[in-house]
Amino acid sequence: MITSYSEQDKISDVIASQPSLLQMICRFGIQLGVGDKTVREVCTAAGVDTTTFIAVANVMKQGGSIAPLYIDKIDMVTMMHHLKSAHEFFLDFQLQHIRRKLLEAIDCSRQNEVAFLILKFYDEYMSEVRKHMEYENQRVFTHVDHLLAGKLDPDFRIRHYCKSHDGMDTKLQELKNIIIKYYTPAEGTSSDLLCNVLFSLYNCEADLRAHCDMEETLFFPAVARLEDQVAATAKDTPVEKEEPAPENLSEREKEIIACIVRGMTNKEVAAQLFISVNTVLTHRKNISRKLGIHSVSGLTIYAIVNQIVKVEEIELQ
Repeated sequence: MITSYSEQDKISDVIASQPSLLQMICRFGIQLGVGDKTVREVCTAAGVDTTTFIAVANVMKQGGSIAPLYIDKIDMVTMMHHLKSAHEFFLDFQLQHIRRKLLEAIDCSRQNEVAFLILKFYDEYMSEVRKHMEYENQRVFTHVDHLLAGKLDPDFRIRHYCKSHDGMDTKLQELKNIIIKYYTPAEGTSSDLLCNVLFSLYNCEADLRAHCDMEETLFFPAVARLEDQVAATAKDTPVEKEEPAPENLSEREKEIIACIVRGMTNKEVAAQLFISVNTVLTHRKNISRKLGIHSVSGLTIYAIVNQIVKVEEIELQ
């Protein structure tokens, strides 16, 4: 049995040793029908960085404790492609597929309150996962693209963001327990479909946990290392600083304005953007200083005029 994967292993042997790696291989964009080709041969043919493939495979097999061996070796573009593909799988296939199976397995009419609440609970969970993964797609991966171009965002650090993974799978655990303990199928109805849904939920939970672990132990530390490198380079390279124009708002400041005029509290803004409340308050002070606007009404007008938000997004009092 393979204990640690290398680029000279046959990829068919890699799959046979741990079938769960099938999904990983697909997320790298590698097609089946690999014959007796080695990992290196298959990765080269698919345009995949071999070291990154090996790193992900070994972390999945042996756990995050070996991730430090690869943090300074992985190719960030290849890693992000893998993670984006995983997001697409969760959002566009796996979670949607489970929902369809759930609809078949339980009576979701409003007359069956427990079943109706189970479906509502699952939909809320799907919404949370979508929000989280879309934020990573838009904010985290863009942040890495900027780092690769030598640009450091003063308003974002991966060390702060990675805390948002805590509890990602808690709701899925709760849902399983609710179904097992409190949902009774109608008399004369087979439990096979419901058991199949539960089995899918267990698999989804394990897959999602493995995905989060991969980000936390391998990807996020690699991003933090890249942040440090870019910051060090910036310190060593003198640059001429230009005074920003009074209304030269950063993208983060525009995000905060959009949240404020939609009626969100400072705490809600912090949760939405994965930053601290103190950071929100600092940004609000800077916004007021730059714009000379100190009221929500004034910010609302500014946001509409400058197309930061649309009128229909705001509840006008």
